[in-house]
Amino acid sequence: MRAIQIVQETGPDSALRAVELPEPDGPDGREPYVRGLDATSGGEMVSIDVRAAGVSFPELLQTRGMYQIKPPVPFVPGCEVAGTVRSAPAGSSFTPGEKVFGFCGLGGWAEIALVPAHLTFSLPEQLDFAEGASIVLNYHTAWFSLARRGRLKAGETVLIQGAAGGVGTAAIQVSKGLGAKTVALVSSEQKRQVALEAGADQVVMLGEAWKDEVREVSGGGVDVVLDPVGGDRFTDNLRCLREDGRAIVVGFTAGSIPEVRVNRLLLNNIEVVGAGWGAYLARHPQLAVEAADALAKMIVDGVVKPIVGASLPLDQATEALMMLEERRALGKIVLTV
Repeated sequence: MRAIQIVQETGPDSALRAVELPEPDGPDGREPYVRGLDATSGGEMVSIDVRAAGVSFPELLQTRGMYQIKPPVPFVPGCEVAGTVRSAPAGSSFTPGEKVFGFCGLGGWAEIALVPAHLTFSLPEQLDFAEGASIVLNYHTAWFSLARRGRLKAGETVLIQGAAGGVGTAAIQVSKGLGAKTVALVSSEQKRQVALEAGADQVVMLGEAWKDEVREVSGGGVDVVLDPVGGDRFTDNLRCLREDGRAIVVGFTAGSIPEVRVNRLLLNNIEVVGAGWGAYLARHPQLAVEAADALAKMIVDGVVKPIVGASLPLDQATEALMMLEERRALGKIVLTV
């Protein structure tokens, strides 16, 4: 089968190779080129004929050996897929040919992927394969961050950093599904249009006075900030919060990890909350079912509809990663198989 491997940890422009590999062993098997998959599974596997695979920040980090999951090279990256069931464990609810999507951890950038049964979900009729491959990592992260860790309530207002990216557009829609209002922070007019397409109520352009504009359009400050970016903006995130506000740390796509002067938390009665979806999921697998149920309703209601900004063939995986590296990504990037 065709697949893309990371063969050296030299960065996105030189780390990948297209290869031919044996097919996976079957729904109960463990093939050697997805070493590390057991960290996310711990159970039986569904074999999927992949039609689309998500491209995300973890894969970009893996090309440099900087992600927390570090299988030895060469290995097949790709943590989320959508396609049709090839085979499933006896007694599972899945049938051959059924349209599904899921989170495989590794091994998704291939014609066939093995996905843990408890992280495989039926593809709603409202979504195509590219949209299905955009759900788990971004939307489950957004739901976990906002609903569980951020305790977002209907009527509150959320500031979303990096609002035109995969996590950002997901957070806009999940916030809306939870009954909240959104302020999207973006860096260009093109990204403003993406945030509006995702459903943002207000869009603020990044500039010297962005935090003042956020406070103005939100009527004095936001209740929650969701930040997958990190870097130098984080202190200004805290300045945007009203009393009892929560700043949710999701990631550090800017590259640097900010530090917090905790007197700001004390004086303003605000919180900084970590949201590590993957680590939490490994210890609490029921979280996947809770998130999937909540998101399924939002999909049926038309609130959740992934923004697929680019769809490239599998052999253009390097270009897909360079789009992330150079911050050209708008919405979710997917590879078609």
